[in-house]
Amino acid sequence: MKPEPSASAREKILFYLKTKGPQTASRIAGRIGITPMAVRQHLYQLEQDGQVTFEDRKAPVGRPARHWGLTAGAAALFPDSHADLLVGLIDAVRGAFGEPGLERLIAERVRQQSAAYRKRMPESGSFEKRLSVLVGLRRDEGYMAEWQKERDGSYTLVENHCPICDAAKACPGICGGELALFQAVLSGHARVERTEHMMEGARRCVYRLHPAGR
Repeated sequence: MKPEPSASAREKILFYLKTKGPQTASRIAGRIGITPMAVRQHLYQLEQDGQVTFEDRKAPVGRPARHWGLTAGAAALFPDSHADLLVGLIDAVRGAFGEPGLERLIAERVRQQSAAYRKRMPESGSFEKRLSVLVGLRRDEGYMAEWQKERDGSYTLVENHCPICDAAKACPGICGGELALFQAVLSGHARVERTEHMMEGARRCVYRLHPAGR
């Protein structure tokens, strides 16, 4: 998911902070193509609107650098897939079938989703090609996903947004299902572990992928 070319400067700033975390005005300006002064003007207005906040961090030399980041309230600016409906369904399943029934539902959802993902995966090609397809699928679903290769040969899959956050809060097992989904889709290709988790207070969810044979 990327901001539309016609997106306003404010929307581009919000998207950049969502995907990259706290940044200085100069760094934001270099990314979105406007002056640092113009970025600061937008940031001050966004601060008044309760969408961003700042922290002054010590720099090696000179004055502290002001880093701007999103507030918790800014999460409402990004899509949450039918939050009320999902939470309502979770409560209904829990009420009718108890926790065991909810766990079976999550397991079946993982099975169906992993099967759908595997159908989209290339039959041959590099691990990076397979990972790119997976990340593309997650982007299409609103997770603002991206990946990068690490120096040790492993890979990092990052999801900067969770479109089912409210549902995950109501049913933590959903997050276990997300990890199980990646493990199923990449079974035989990589070992998957989660290293950062939004439900534990992190800004994003991060998965470390260790390709088979390494």
